[in-house]
Amino acid sequence: MSEVPEAELTAWLAGRSERTIETACARVFLSGDVALKLKRHVNLGYVDFSTADRRLWALERELEFNRPAAPHIYRAVRRITRAADGGFALDGPGETVDHVLEMRRFDETAVLSVRPEVVDGPMAEALGRTIAGFHARAPLRPQGGLTALAFTVGSNAQLLRETCPGLDPARVERLIELTEAELERQAGLLAHRAATGFARRCHGDLHLGNILLEDGRPVLFDCIEFNDLLSDLDVLYDVAFLLMDLDFRGRRDAAVRVLSAYMDEAARSFPADLWDGLAALPLMLSTRAAVRAHVEAHSGDDAKAGAYVEAGIAHLSPPPPVLMAVGGLSGSGKSTFARAAAPQLGASPGAVILRTDEIRKRLLGAPPTQAMPPEAYTPEFYARTYDAMIADAGAMLKAGRAVVLDATFIDPALRSRAERLAVECGVPFEGIWLDAPAQVLETRVAGRTGDASDATVEVLRGQLERLDPNIGWRRIDASGAPDAAARAWKAGAS
Repeated sequence: MSEVPEAELTAWLAGRSERTIETACARVFLSGDVALKLKRHVNLGYVDFSTADRRLWALERELEFNRPAAPHIYRAVRRITRAADGGFALDGPGETVDHVLEMRRFDETAVLSVRPEVVDGPMAEALGRTIAGFHARAPLRPQGGLTALAFTVGSNAQLLRETCPGLDPARVERLIELTEAELERQAGLLAHRAATGFARRCHGDLHLGNILLEDGRPVLFDCIEFNDLLSDLDVLYDVAFLLMDLDFRGRRDAAVRVLSAYMDEAARSFPADLWDGLAALPLMLSTRAAVRAHVEAHSGDDAKAGAYVEAGIAHLSPPPPVLMAVGGLSGSGKSTFARAAAPQLGASPGAVILRTDEIRKRLLGAPPTQAMPPEAYTPEFYARTYDAMIADAGAMLKAGRAVVLDATFIDPALRSRAERLAVECGVPFEGIWLDAPAQVLETRVAGRTGDASDATVEVLRGQLERLDPNIGWRRIDASGAPDAAARAWKAGAS
């Protein structure tokens, strides 16, 4: 394959295109419903596209890596060939001089970084579950994980010190000091996770700018293909980029919904010690913030870079975990309350929500919104569901992660069990009971669709018959607007 100057290929592709998008590593030429990506002839140290063979290697990997998540976008690697008249053609009979990746052109305004406001509750839920499914299918990379994270921590330190003169050196050193100490503290955990299935070939650059919304569903695209140290990652470090991005944009509500959905979905595929990995999440969030800090500094935005440095420091100084339990009859708004409270509890982006309605489906191997028949809810299965919830919560609390338990908690013994868990883990406990009139509850339950709960009006009436009025937890009126109970809780807590 003969080498052709990049300028000649760029001019030919631009001449047959409507628009060109340029990045540090590639140019994308848009025409009709087609996007052609040409790797730039560069060697930037962390990426080497200086030869045609290296560019072909990268394009083939990019196609392979992205097809699992976006098969309808990534089409094929195409040959650029020398035409008889001395010009160029795609897949012609002449000599191959370079390659491009053909993709289906998509609406650029549908990328989530362009409109982060669309990441509402259901979309955040879908994001978390989509990413967990992507990770569950990803190839194992036991040589990655800790190795990759340590590489990035070292790279961040070097770049922040040597290429970011506009940043406060004292704050940069503080971030580096905290990060290196936390990496050393978590090294054993990260090595264990790499050896037990949590290190995989991941996306590598999973922020809002690389997630597309099409047909109401999130689509992950533009995986890192050029450096295994940036893609063979601990799966939690992969999703941490999105969590950090949302948190930095002031969207902890969406971030904690992504995290809770991710953990519930991942628990269907990954080993039982999944929850232990949350101990390393502050380190992962901070490392992702540090990446953005030197990227923004390199682009000339020292103010934003400095804000990322401060975010990285804050992630490594997390508040201690707490346990909240939210009880109430079906239709009382427990899940709505839990989702509103979770972002305000514990380390960023907030508490993980454990919902018995979702745990039941997980234990049954069913999707979270699939309706299950009444015979699936035996007393033995009811006990098993609460056992799983308490075990998962205990693991997370010990890992330093705040937890919200979302369950009916009609049985006083189960309420006591939640209280004991907090004592055993040495964390503060807050029990919330949501009250609403029976008619309000019946109306809500009867009108519920697309939810993990299988409760019916008949189930609710059975709960009313069994309810002991002596609850003992803080009681909040939940008969009004969906967010009123959470606002009342916050007002009382402040």
